[in-house]
Amino acid sequence: GEFNPQDLANTAWSFATAGIDAPRLFPAIARAAQLRIGQFNPQNLANTAWTFAKAGIDAPGLFDAIATAAQPRLGEFNSQQFANTVWAFAKAGVDALRLFDAIAAETTSRVLEFSAQQHANTAWAF
Repeated sequence: GEFNPQDLANTAWSFATAGIDAPRLFPAIARAAQLRIGQFNPQNLANTAWTFAKAGIDAPGLFDAIATAAQPRLGEFNSQQFANTVWAFAKAGVDALRLFDAIAAETTSRVLEFSAQQHANTAWAF
Protein backbone atom coordinates (compact mmCIF):
# COMPACT_ATOMS: atom_id res chain seq x y z
CA GLY A 1 0.00 0.00 0.00
CA GLU A 2 0.90 3.64 -0.09
CA PHE A 3 2.42 5.50 2.82
CA ASN A 4 0.22 7.96 4.66
CA PRO A 5 1.67 11.29 5.90
CA GLN A 6 2.74 9.85 9.25
CA ASP A 7 4.43 6.90 7.52
CA LEU A 8 6.36 9.29 5.27
CA ALA A 9 7.40 11.53 8.16
CA ASN A 10 8.37 8.62 10.42
CA THR A 11 10.37 6.83 7.73
CA ALA A 12 12.35 9.93 6.86
CA TRP A 13 12.86 10.74 10.57
CA SER A 14 14.16 7.23 11.26
CA PHE A 15 16.76 7.39 8.51
CA ALA A 16 17.82 10.94 9.43
CA THR A 17 18.20 10.27 13.15
CA ALA A 18 20.11 7.06 12.46
CA GLY A 19 22.40 8.97 10.10
CA ILE A 20 21.73 6.57 7.26
CA ASP A 21 22.60 7.93 3.83
CA ALA A 22 19.65 7.17 1.57
CA PRO A 23 20.14 9.19 -1.63
CA ARG A 24 17.12 7.68 -3.39
CA LEU A 25 14.81 7.49 -0.38
CA PHE A 26 14.74 11.16 0.62
CA PRO A 27 13.87 12.52 -2.85
CA ALA A 28 11.12 9.87 -3.15
CA ILE A 29 9.71 10.87 0.25
CA ALA A 30 9.89 14.55 -0.71
CA ARG A 31 7.92 13.91 -3.90
CA ALA A 32 5.31 11.78 -2.11
CA ALA A 33 4.99 14.31 0.70
CA GLN A 34 4.45 17.18 -1.71
CA LEU A 35 1.61 15.26 -3.34
CA ARG A 36 -0.06 14.64 0.05
CA ILE A 37 0.93 17.80 1.91
CA GLY A 38 -2.70 18.81 2.42
CA GLN A 39 -3.20 15.63 4.47
CA PHE A 40 -0.29 16.38 6.83
CA ASN A 41 -1.12 17.43 10.37
CA PRO A 42 1.10 19.93 12.24
CA GLN A 43 3.27 17.17 13.70
CA ASN A 44 3.84 15.63 10.25
CA LEU A 45 4.71 19.05 8.81
CA ALA A 46 7.13 19.93 11.59
CA ASN A 47 8.76 16.50 11.72
CA THR A 48 9.21 16.34 7.96
CA ALA A 49 10.82 19.78 7.85
CA TRP A 50 13.06 18.90 10.81
CA THR A 51 14.06 15.61 9.23
CA PHE A 52 15.11 17.05 5.89
CA ALA A 53 17.06 19.84 7.59
CA LYS A 54 18.74 17.40 10.01
CA ALA A 55 19.72 15.11 7.14
CA GLY A 56 20.98 18.06 5.08
CA ILE A 57 18.72 17.17 2.17
CA ASP A 58 18.14 19.94 -0.35
CA ALA A 59 14.40 19.91 -0.98
CA PRO A 60 13.21 23.45 -1.77
CA GLY A 61 9.92 22.28 -3.28
CA LEU A 62 9.10 20.31 -0.15
CA PHE A 63 9.95 23.23 2.13
CA ASP A 64 7.79 25.54 0.01
CA ALA A 65 4.91 23.07 0.26
CA ILE A 66 5.36 22.76 4.03
CA ALA A 67 5.37 26.55 4.43
CA THR A 68 2.22 26.91 2.36
CA ALA A 69 0.42 24.11 4.21
CA ALA A 70 1.53 25.25 7.66
CA GLN A 71 0.52 28.91 7.50
CA PRO A 72 -3.26 28.52 7.68
CA ARG A 73 -2.91 25.86 10.39
CA LEU A 74 -0.54 27.59 12.81
CA GLY A 75 -3.27 27.79 15.44
CA GLU A 76 -3.08 23.98 15.64
CA PHE A 77 0.70 23.88 16.25
CA ASN A 78 2.16 23.35 19.70
CA SER A 79 5.38 24.91 20.97
CA GLN A 80 7.54 21.94 19.94
CA GLN A 81 6.12 22.02 16.42
CA PHE A 82 6.78 25.77 16.13
CA ALA A 83 10.35 25.39 17.39
CA ASN A 84 11.10 22.42 15.13
CA THR A 85 9.62 24.13 12.09
CA VAL A 86 11.52 27.41 12.39
CA TRP A 87 14.73 25.58 13.31
CA ALA A 88 14.36 23.36 10.24
CA PHE A 89 13.78 26.22 7.82
CA ALA A 90 16.71 28.18 9.23
CA LYS A 91 19.03 25.15 9.29
CA ALA A 92 18.10 24.32 5.69
CA GLY A 93 18.69 27.93 4.64
CA VAL A 94 15.18 28.24 3.26
CA ASP A 95 13.82 31.78 3.02
CA ALA A 96 10.28 31.65 4.35
CA LEU A 97 9.68 35.20 5.53
CA ARG A 98 5.87 34.99 5.37
CA LEU A 99 5.88 31.77 7.39
CA PHE A 100 8.26 33.25 9.98
CA ASP A 101 6.15 36.41 10.24
CA ALA A 102 3.01 34.32 10.73
CA ILE A 103 4.71 32.14 13.35
CA ALA A 104 5.98 35.23 15.19
CA ALA A 105 2.46 36.66 15.25
CA GLU A 106 0.93 33.36 16.39
CA THR A 107 3.45 32.63 19.12
CA THR A 108 3.60 36.08 20.71
CA SER A 109 0.61 35.31 22.92
CA ARG A 110 1.79 31.74 23.53
CA VAL A 111 5.34 32.40 24.68
CA LEU A 112 4.73 30.82 28.10
CA GLU A 113 4.05 27.46 26.41
CA PHE A 114 7.67 27.21 25.26
CA SER A 115 10.41 25.39 27.18
CA ALA A 116 13.82 27.00 27.55
CA GLN A 117 15.18 24.78 24.76
CA GLN A 118 12.28 25.67 22.47
CA HIS A 119 12.90 29.38 23.16
CA ALA A 120 16.59 28.93 22.34
CA ASN A 121 15.91 27.03 19.11
CA THR A 122 13.29 29.55 18.02
CA ALA A 123 15.50 32.54 18.82
CA TRP A 124 18.40 30.96 16.90
CA ALA A 125 16.16 30.38 13.88
CA PHE A 126 14.95 33.96 13.78
